[in-house]
Order: sequence, then C-alpha cells, then structure tokens
Amino acid sequence: MRATRRVALALDALRHGWPIEVDGVLRLLPAETGFAPGATSQRLLISSARAVTLKLANQREAAEPQAPALIRAGEPFTLGAARIIADPALDLANPFKGPFLAEPLDHPQAAQTAMELARLAGILPAFLIDPTSCNEAQAISSGDLAEWKDTRHLAIAARARLPIAASEEAEIVAFRSADDLREHVALVIGAQNGDRAPLVRLHSECLTGDILGSLKCDCGPQLDAALHAMAAEAREGTGWGVLLYLRQEGRGIGLINKLRAYELQDQGFDTVDANNRLGLPTEARDFPVAARMLDLLGVRSVRLMTNNPSKVSALEAEGVTIAERVPHQLPPNPHNARYLDTKRDRSGHLL
Repeated sequence: MRATRRVALALDALRHGWPIEVDGVLRLLPAETGFAPGATSQRLLISSARAVTLKLANQREAAEPQAPALIRAGEPFTLGAARIIADPALDLANPFKGPFLAEPLDHPQAAQTAMELARLAGILPAFLIDPTSCNEAQAISSGDLAEWKDTRHLAIAARARLPIAASEEAEIVAFRSADDLREHVALVIGAQNGDRAPLVRLHSECLTGDILGSLKCDCGPQLDAALHAMAAEAREGTGWGVLLYLRQEGRGIGLINKLRAYELQDQGFDTVDANNRLGLPTEARDFPVAARMLDLLGVRSVRLMTNNPSKVSALEAEGVTIAERVPHQLPPNPHNARYLDTKRDRSGHLL
C-alpha cells in the first residue's frame, strides 16, 4: 500500500473514532471521536498548547517546549474523562482537572505526527495511548505523512471559462491530489501576461465569511475586493490577476474547530488564545500548496495582496518571487474590530 493511501486511511479512521498506530510505537485512540466502549488508558497524549492551558507546561522537558505532552492521572482515563480534558467547551462545567503528571515523551516525532493528523482530520488533538478494548489499528508512519504533504502530487484536474460578477474574462482552474479530499482552485482574471507579475491573492476558505456573510472576520469583503482589484487591472489593460482559493478552513484547523474557537471568543478569548485553548496552532495553513499552484500556472513572480509579512516569507521560502506586497486592508465593523486588532498586535499583520 502506498504511503499517501495510508494517510488517507488514517484520517478516515480518526474521523470514525478508530485507533491508529504511528511509527509502530504509538497506538492511539482519538479522545473526541473514539468508538470503543469501555476503553481505558493509563496515559493521555495532548498537544503543547492544551498542556499550557492545563498548566502542565512547567512539568515538561524544557528541551522541546512545543512538543506534545504525555500525562498520567491517579486512575485510568476513560474516553469520557479524556474528552473533558481535551475540549475547552467543557472547561466551565468541569473546572477541576487533575492532578496530572507529565511523563517523558519517548517518541516525539510520532507524537507530533499524531497531532498533525488530528488537525487534518478536524478533531481535537488528544489521544488515549495503548487503550484497552480496541480493534486493529490503522498503521501509519511519519514518513507517510511527509509523502502525503509533498506538493508534487498536486496537479491541474480541470479548467473552464467562468464569467463572474467582477469580471466576465475569468477562468477557473481546479487542482487535485489523489489522496487528499481538498480540491483547491485558482481564478485567473484577464489575459496572462508574462511581462508583468500578476496581482495575486491567497485566500483561505471561509464558509462563514465568504458564503454566509459573517461579520466576525473580514474574509468575505477581502475576497470581493481582491477580485474587483484584479478585474480593474485587466479591464484597464494594466495587468491581470490570480486568486488562489485554498481549502484550508480556519487557517488550517477546519470548520468544526473554527466554530469551537468562535464559542471561546464569545467567552472573551481572542483568536490566538481561543485556538491555543483548543490545543491547536494559530497558523496551520500549507503555503507550499499555494506555491505549487502558482508553478503549475506558470507564475514565478507575483504582486501579493496581503497585510501579513509571514505570508510573504512563506512564499519566498518556496521559491516564489514577491515583486511587490500590495496592502489589502478594509474598514473594520463592530463585530470584527477586535479580530483585526489581534491580527495586528499578536500575529504581526500590517494594519
């Protein structure tokens, strides 16, 4: 069985609540979705960020502060107990947790692979280790995940003319990788001109903002403004544009976890702290995918519409020439002002 297929099967297993085995050394049952009546474990694997929330960071090895944490309690963890520890939505109803003891992590690479698989599956990053009452586990290795993420597997699957409200001269290009269900798309506006770098916007999928008109973020207005800016250049004959629509909801944490973060924001946490309480990273997008899409379109140099210097650095690290950073700021509203302030103050956006 090829490596990328093993990853696809492992992600499917996690969504269904079945166990996986990573690198032959960690046998894991997901705390959120786990389907194994009566399963218990002496130890629980949680993410670094969730360990900080539970005040366990000072117990861990100082050499690798970002490593996942392996914890033990006075009695075995059940799936119900593990879910209470993993899910911050249950914190208020279950304020007293522990005491826990953080144990040395003998297999940090396998543990980190498990955390990334949980994120890709869209579930909370917490696992029972060597659980009782479990069926055969889906085997996967850290090398399998690296192969699955290799952008050379991404290819153009289809393309067609697509008149849109901003421009009737647009083409949609769909990209697909065999074992990844996410299908990214590019919208090319105007005639491709090799003498001038296109105006490019990397736009991560946002169901709530792009489709439902959410006021909690600026995603929908940014998408619309980017398309109209590209259309204006094409119409005036001064340039052309490429919008990459990346299927990386919630900056890579998935729709369900993004909505969980929204719930925490309603309790007073900002976007960074909300993600961390979930045990998830603030930024988990896969920018090499964007670079690969540009390469397949024959685009080597771009004028990048962004307020995020990290996005510039990420593309440059993948060999894309950033001819110009084009600011892309829109006015705040009462519902997203704090969100934008957090982008500026904690994520380094130039706002």
